[in-house]
Amino acid sequence: MERLAHLCGAQDGHLRLIETTLDVDVHNRGHRFQVEGTEQAASAAIDVLNELYAATAGGQLSPERVHVAARTAEREREEAAANNGEKPLDDVVIKTRLGLVRGRGPSQRRYLANLRDHDLNFGIGPAGTGKTYLAVAAAVDALETERVRRLLLVRPAVEAGERLGFLPGDLAQKIDPYLRPLYDALYEMLGFDRVGRLIERNVIEIAPLAYMRGRTLNEAFIILDEAQNTTVEQMKMFLTRIGFGSTAVVTGDMTQIDLPVSKRSGLRHAVGLLHDIEGISVTRFSARDVVRHPLVQRIVRAYDRESHAAEAAAGPDRRDDRR
Repeated sequence: MERLAHLCGAQDGHLRLIETTLDVDVHNRGHRFQVEGTEQAASAAIDVLNELYAATAGGQLSPERVHVAARTAEREREEAAANNGEKPLDDVVIKTRLGLVRGRGPSQRRYLANLRDHDLNFGIGPAGTGKTYLAVAAAVDALETERVRRLLLVRPAVEAGERLGFLPGDLAQKIDPYLRPLYDALYEMLGFDRVGRLIERNVIEIAPLAYMRGRTLNEAFIILDEAQNTTVEQMKMFLTRIGFGSTAVVTGDMTQIDLPVSKRSGLRHAVGLLHDIEGISVTRFSARDVVRHPLVQRIVRAYDRESHAAEAAAGPDRRDDRR
């Protein structure tokens, strides 16, 4: 009964979350569950219930765990419908110290497959879609399997309405908050002590984009995060650093550009210029791929609607100002 309580959640909150996400009705009496909905939706909900019940062997389920499982099932159902019922065969799995990392939904699976198969990869979409986390996971896997000799994690240090000059400390201390998400992902996958040792040995380098000028990076896995805040010149400089045996990943969110209005985003320019070149992949995420709190998905969609309405009102001339 304890595992059943964990599955249902407080006041059946987990069941209600599954219902909302998959558009089904779930009823239970003891261990007997009844799911009502379309055949595909009901089948997806049953798979989620079975998956989550198995997970209760380890204790309570968090709402996040339930949400991610339901969202993954929803995206897989949509992908299967688009592919005439055939599920994707390519599932890239990455081993980390905390377990396996695999793509949740078609966009993440496509992204991981692209990271494996291409030398230069662009991951574009809103916050919460796993762009940076999966890129770091792929980088750690490449390092652990000795496909590369070092990792470089890079971000542009752009002031988002705040003045860095008024912060205490030297330059390294000022830019540290910009790089914190990269540190957090590394700590989760490799452990705090090991990351520290690898940084000391320069196997892992975390640096602002300006530090890349004049270098050629061979046998490295390079991630440029928050790339929407690069200029065209900075992006060209970064992309021409890629050397032999290296893989580069460029991630960003086109809706969160913090550059001055007069500056074009290097990410937007590069994707338009390079998208059809052999050896380069572009993976686009949408609000439907957000795997954070359900409210985040609704917020992203609201901002997208507002942005599209503003672009339509501005007309084609103004729409291209930032491109």
